[in-house]
Amino acid sequence: MALPKVNRLKNRHEFQTLFREGNRLKSSHLTLRALRLHPSGIITGATRIGISISTKVSKRAVIRNRIKRQIRAAFRSLLPQIAPGWSLVVVVQPEAVLSKCDYQQFLQELKQLLAKAEVINGHS
Repeated sequence: MALPKVNRLKNRHEFQTLFREGNRLKSSHLTLRALRLHPSGIITGATRIGISISTKVSKRAVIRNRIKRQIRAAFRSLLPQIAPGWSLVVVVQPEAVLSKCDYQQFLQELKQLLAKAEVINGHS
C-alpha cells in the first residue's frame, strides 16, 4: 500500500530542491533530507515524503523495491506523529542490503532521524 497522494513528493524539481537546500542527517543505513516548507513557522500543507534508492544499493530491482516498500510501511506508521509542513527524502545507503535490514530496523532509524530533525515528538 502506498503513501496517501497528499504525502508524496512527485516530481524531479521537488527532489532537487530538497537535495540542494534540505538539512542532511545520517544513520548507518539511511540519510534523511528535511526541509521546512514555510520557514516563517506558518504550518500549512501536509508533509511530503520521497524515497531515493540508487542502483548502487543493488542492481536488482526486486531488492530495491522491497526496501522501498519497507520504508513506505515505516513512514505510514509514523505519519500521525510527523508534524505538517515538511518535505522529507530518505536516501538508502548500500550498507542496508549488506546487513540485510528489515522493517523494524528501518522504523527505528527513521524515528531517530525524524526526532533529530525535530519533525516528530512534539517538535514543530
